[in-house]
Amino acid sequence: MKVLITGAAGFLGENLRVFLSEQSGIDILLYTKKEKIELLASLVEQADFIFHLAGVNRPKTDEEFKVGNTNLTKKVCELVESTGRAIPILYTSSIQAESDTEYGKSKLAAEHELEVYAKRTGNTVQIYRLQNVFGKWCKPNYNSVVATFCHNIAHKLPISVNDPEKVLKLVYVDDVIISFANLITAKSDSEVTYHEIAPLYEIKLADLADQLYAFEASRNNLRTERVGTGLVRALYSTYLSYIPQADFSYPIKQYSDERGTFVEMLKTIDSGQFSYFTAHPGITRGGHYHHTKTEKFLVIKGQARFKFCNVMSGERYEYSVSGQEPEIVESIPGWAHDVTNIGDGELFVLLWANEAFDIEAPDTYMKDL
Repeated sequence: MKVLITGAAGFLGENLRVFLSEQSGIDILLYTKKEKIELLASLVEQADFIFHLAGVNRPKTDEEFKVGNTNLTKKVCELVESTGRAIPILYTSSIQAESDTEYGKSKLAAEHELEVYAKRTGNTVQIYRLQNVFGKWCKPNYNSVVATFCHNIAHKLPISVNDPEKVLKLVYVDDVIISFANLITAKSDSEVTYHEIAPLYEIKLADLADQLYAFEASRNNLRTERVGTGLVRALYSTYLSYIPQADFSYPIKQYSDERGTFVEMLKTIDSGQFSYFTAHPGITRGGHYHHTKTEKFLVIKGQARFKFCNVMSGERYEYSVSGQEPEIVESIPGWAHDVTNIGDGELFVLLWANEAFDIEAPDTYMKDL
């Protein structure tokens, strides 16, 4: 199948191009604003599906709205009709089509051209009135506050929060692209269908700024936000996409003594922290117990002997593990524990604790084993 993307060099176009390139059986045809209109006619001739994403939203004159939105859409309709084939068209309109702005009027007029075309030909048209779309590769300082905030914060530049209580309605670019792609092979019972993107996120401008600053701070305090689901997940991915190449990595503290090295890597809000430690041959680390804190140890390299002692009954237990056979060893509340390097080389151990270390309440009590 040959799929044509107009506006292929834009924010949505670039994300769609990459997504479709990952799918089998799709040949992508590209049309950008740099191309001559004659090329568009040739590409339409070849296409089996058209993503009409091209448009104008920051022109020098209001007339460019009509030329880049309404007239270009009309031209696409005419070119499709001239092929005599039923080529589905997906069009990206805007929620502002309901507004009284020149941009909104031009988008509404473009929708009308598509509706007339669909009624006249019986061909299917899919229309998306998009909310504010955010995600990787969106141009900052243009028309996306998320892109601007992410870019500026990642580059240590100031941002302006003019209306802290303003509620933004946002859709994430990955959700948009997946919704688009699902329509390539979908069957439609109507000539014109309007679509919305789900989920639709809402966030106050001040809260958006606070969240992005928290992402920036996490590189110093090692405290990660809840970045696994929903809006925070999408914002975190977006923020990272604006980080300069020189900042792709960042140093963290290393604590070394005669026993080896200890490094904290990541702290979570409510699920503990990750770190690692090393131990020289014959060295024992630990020698303490916890009332509530628990830990998981994973030997990455070397050989280790774990010793346990119940602080109440005195019962003892030993267990040896090797980095060649991955195995989790857990510390148990009320059991003192230590770990000894019983190998010939350096011991490397990955450690997770269920709570971030609190110097005011460490829940760690020394006890020799």
